[in-house]
Formats: sequence, C-alpha cells, structure tokens
Amino acid sequence: MSAVPTVRLAKYHGLGNDFLVSIVGAGDPAPDDESLAALARAACDRHRGIGADGLMICTGGSDGEVDLVMRLRNADGSLAEMSGNGIRCFVHAALDAGMVSPGVIRVRTDGGVRVVTVNAPDVGGLAHIEVSMGAVKLDAVPIPEKVRSLLGDRRATSVSVGNPHLVIETPPGSVDLAQFGPAVEEWYLSTELGGINVEVVERSGDADSLNMAVWERGVGITQACGTGAVATAAAAHRWGIVGTYTKVTQPGGDATVVLANGEATLIGPSQFVCEAEFAWPPPATRREAVVRRG
Repeated sequence: MSAVPTVRLAKYHGLGNDFLVSIVGAGDPAPDDESLAALARAACDRHRGIGADGLMICTGGSDGEVDLVMRLRNADGSLAEMSGNGIRCFVHAALDAGMVSPGVIRVRTDGGVRVVTVNAPDVGGLAHIEVSMGAVKLDAVPIPEKVRSLLGDRRATSVSVGNPHLVIETPPGSVDLAQFGPAVEEWYLSTELGGINVEVVERSGDADSLNMAVWERGVGITQACGTGAVATAAAAHRWGIVGTYTKVTQPGGDATVVLANGEATLIGPSQFVCEAEFAWPPPATRREAVVRRG
C-alpha cells in the first residue's frame, strides 16, 4: 500500500485565534493561490481537518528587505491581507523552525511590511511578541446608509489596519454577533473588499480598557482578532473613551495596543499547540472511487 501524501503543519494560537503554519524550505516550491485556498479550506475545517481560523505559508525573504514572507488565507480560503494574532503565530513558527532568531524580524504581508520583535519562547511554548502594525487609517471606507440603518444611534468608525474593519460602539452582549456581524458585513461582500471585519466594543470599568467581540471576514466569530484590537483602540481613542495605551479584552484574552503618530503597536502572546501531518492532496473518498470505476 502506497503512503498517503501529506503536508506538515504547525498549529499556534494567539488568544484563542488559531492558525496553521506551513514552512517552505529554501528551494522548495510554494503552493499557488488556488492550491493554497483549497488547502486552507480543507486543513482549517474543524470536523474533517485539523481546525483553525486561518492558514499561513512561510517562506524566507529573498530580496534582503525582509526576513520572512507571509501568505495568509482565511478558513474559507479567501485572502486575508494581515492578521495581528496571525503574524505573531507566524513568526513564532519560523523561530521554532530555525528560520529566524529571537530579536527584530521584518515580515512582508499582503498588507505591507511589518516589524516584529520576539523573545525566545518559554519551556511551555509560550512567546510574548510585539508587532509594529504600521499606519492606522480612520474613515478608511464609506459606511453605506443601509448599514447605518442597522446601527441605529450607535457610533461607528471604519478603520484600515492593512485590512478593513467597522468598529461599532455597543456592549458585546447587547447583540447576537452571529446574526449582527454577517448582517453588517453583507453590504461589503460585493465590493472590492470582499467583506469587512466587524467589531463591537464598549469601555470597560477600568480606565483605558475595552471589551471587544469580533466577526471576522472569511471566518466568522473568533476568540480574538489582533488587527481588530488595533482598529477598536484607534476608533475608541477618536471617540475619547480611551487614551493611547489600551488594554483590549476579548473572549480569548487581553491584548495591548499602543498608538503613536498615527501608527500602532500590538503586544500579545503566541502559544504553540502541536505539529501534524495532514493528508494532502486529500485521498479519494469511497464514493469518488466508485464513481471513477463506474
């Protein structure tokens, strides 16, 4: 019996926002966009795959400008330009694979180059990582009137952190995010954005602290969102409810966002979970085999 072809994937999470990472060695071919999208859909499936919110391909930088190149696909196979939790997991995986050393690492993403500072993980596989997220753009995209009608009198601000967000001021427990998130996002699906990340947020009892929940484009409800935390802190700062140093509490845990001169820094953990050999390309099912024989 011939061996089933596999791809090696490492799983990490940042505050419960989990990702699979494939390390592509020097000289090895990286998957094309179509193959990467198909692999993401299969491997991220929580019932038939390993399960994750997204999948990333890691290659080394070849032009001297960056150390690593990150390609990220959401669980549904769609492109994600940037992920704050994802890039921490990505660099952690590259560190564990020996592609980089602790220190300052430059990563090219589809949302631009990001500078990441990482120390060596502890014996439990936990790393604390700081990401320079670049420019934060407020009022980045229009808010359609039909979306405003859904929001009522709630404050909302669109934000770009390399990917699009709509931040809405309302207590996370006041809406059914599984219904509210896609209802808001629907009006962006047919645009060039291909959807939008939706954050609901309120100021918590502590000064400069926020409670946030997120509906992520291409994924759904997740435990945390790094770019969402940055977008939320920036919007809340505009509204005057937090300062420039903000703790953002999400269902998966806390992240810290520091705003300065129109740019943001995101600070949070990355945790190693496991390594796995995933069957890919997928073996034929019994039904497919019968159809081929017939």
